[in-house]
Amino acid sequence: MEGYHHFRKEVANYFRARFPFLYISTWEEERVIDQLSHIVSDTELIKTPRTLFVWSLTKGFESNGMPPSAETKDPLKALAFIEKYDQPAVFILKDFYVYLGANNRPPEYRLIRKMKDLVSVLEKSLVSKNVVLVAPTLTLPPELEKDITIVEFQLPSFAEIKETLKKMIEMNQGQNRAIVRLTEDEEERLVKAALGLTLKEAENAFALALVSKGRLDSDSVDQILFEKQQIIKKTGVLEFIKSEPNIQDVGGLENIKRWLNKRNKSWMDSAQDYGLPSPKGLLLTGVPGCGKSLIAKAVSSMWKLPLLKLDMGKIFSGIVGSSEENMRNALSTAEAISPSILWVDEIEKGLGNSGTAGDGGTSKRVLGNFLTWMQEKSKPVFVIATANNIDALPPELLRKGRFDEIFFVDLPTKKERKEIFRIHLEKRLTNPKAAGNFSIEPPVLDKLAELTESFIGAEIEQVVISALFEAFSENRSLTVEDLEKVIKQTVPLAVTQSEQILAIREWASLRAVSAARQEDLKEYQSIQLKKDDENPRDKDADLHTSRGGRAVEF
Repeated sequence: MEGYHHFRKEVANYFRARFPFLYISTWEEERVIDQLSHIVSDTELIKTPRTLFVWSLTKGFESNGMPPSAETKDPLKALAFIEKYDQPAVFILKDFYVYLGANNRPPEYRLIRKMKDLVSVLEKSLVSKNVVLVAPTLTLPPELEKDITIVEFQLPSFAEIKETLKKMIEMNQGQNRAIVRLTEDEEERLVKAALGLTLKEAENAFALALVSKGRLDSDSVDQILFEKQQIIKKTGVLEFIKSEPNIQDVGGLENIKRWLNKRNKSWMDSAQDYGLPSPKGLLLTGVPGCGKSLIAKAVSSMWKLPLLKLDMGKIFSGIVGSSEENMRNALSTAEAISPSILWVDEIEKGLGNSGTAGDGGTSKRVLGNFLTWMQEKSKPVFVIATANNIDALPPELLRKGRFDEIFFVDLPTKKERKEIFRIHLEKRLTNPKAAGNFSIEPPVLDKLAELTESFIGAEIEQVVISALFEAFSENRSLTVEDLEKVIKQTVPLAVTQSEQILAIREWASLRAVSAARQEDLKEYQSIQLKKDDENPRDKDADLHTSRGGRAVEF
């Protein structure tokens, strides 16, 4: 396999060049040991075969040619054994990092000194000897930084996970334990959903899907994504968002829906037949409460990919240098479980111009890490960034190429308001006691949409909820009058923040694409909000005449 071939060749070259200490950071000890055992016995790679020894604190050294050596359990005696051994060999040290200062433990300087003494011994030895430290985290004391070489060990590849899945299917089918109904595309989607897991984690996820449902099918992807939650929770700065809303729960915004639908499955091998790269991401800006966050959640459901929310507040912790490390860890985790969706909500609050002053340049360095990653990432991580205050974003984040497209989400059109009312009413009027004789028919929706001119989606949702509270308090069914009463009492955001909305529209008119369809925007060419004396709720007479966002169709 390609990934293994690169690793084996790299490590074999280090062995032949007499590099004394290699350090491999991984949770998969057995996979590493299996690969090293292939290397030391492959004469084309290593030229001279070598004995492979594995050390642990509980057993000491052991190999195929000798049982565990209890007298080498002590780490100093283990290093002495390496020094005295007079045959070609590779020595694997498990969990030796605990003696080097891991987990805030004081380093054991006698061991560090002994390792430094070993460097020249290993380099000048008449026989080839190398030491490999295998540990779940990277811990290097300053004294050994120049003497230890770090080797990357990648998580299982697509081919490895596919082979694991194939073996599990054959074993379970042979014992008549499970039903497997996977098309070629569904199998590819299932395997790619497991990317980022260790082989053991992938095997556990497949086994859990088989046990819980008695079958493997396209729905098993959700079980694999559930297993990935464990990885995400441990980062501390990423949050796994359950993709409950689907794209049908988003009222309107048909232009962006079409854009997203055309890019579904673009991370799969079939897209390579067209020479297509994986899409980079979207920047959604516009009026607060009009569906930007809902779109981010709906994409996860639509594409059946894990949605990770990046918490910028947790990125900027108080320890100097830790903010940059937190960002690097978050981005590497997103890549590890790719294909995935990374959602950066209100990105201007973490990476905006306002956050760069008075923090010693931390914000600029974090922004630099993020921009470099966006430009150079090779893994399919789709970034969805949302912003309310676009002026606060640095220009380098907005330049062409960072995001595939910048969409502007404006106040919902009349057609969109009807759809939003329908979605929320159907969602909540599931019980006959609440629904009664209420009819969700076009004339009713048309009337409600007319009354809520300039309302945002979040306000329409609250209208429905408040009206239901009216009915609930009187122990009766919902009526249209309840909705009308709440609408009259509501002062929309378009009134309280009209200046901000006009400003962002002006910005978006040349720099962003409208999330709504062009035909839905035509109504705004003739609509004006009523004057103060006609409707005390509406104060901005020209709010809709300068609607922002270029009319581009996808």
